[in-house]
Amino acid sequence: MHADSQLISAIGIAIFVAISWYALCFFISFMTGWHTLAQRFRTQAEPYGDTKTAGPFSYTVYMRHWSHYGGVIRLTAAADALYASVLFPFRIGHPSLCIPWSEIQFGRTKRLWWRYVVLTLGAQEKVPMRISERMARNLGILNRLPVP
Repeated sequence: MHADSQLISAIGIAIFVAISWYALCFFISFMTGWHTLAQRFRTQAEPYGDTKTAGPFSYTVYMRHWSHYGGVIRLTAAADALYASVLFPFRIGHPSLCIPWSEIQFGRTKRLWWRYVVLTLGAQEKVPMRISERMARNLGILNRLPVP
């Protein structure tokens, strides 16, 4: 009987952890604006033409409320749009995005001594995505920035 109760406890803990992970990923998606963007910009096709990719490792992407995705987002700059995806374990609530360049405003900001490129995503949604200048350079989008 003891082994049966241990098995039931282990299954219960596994279910609790899975539900908690699912809820946490969805909460983060809502808080950061990813969910809002997914309503209009869910990826329908793969990037085409000349593409440049940065991430996911060694880059941190900041979104609404300076919430950050450390090393889990891959950005791909293609001829038609900016594509964004999240690594598999964190993908719950984070479908891949395809945001046309015409729906992105570009700017710069500084926090403490770090400089960031700000991509304001969606003409209606206006979700900020802050990336390092190094990531912007690797994506080939520094030339889209307004002259300071």
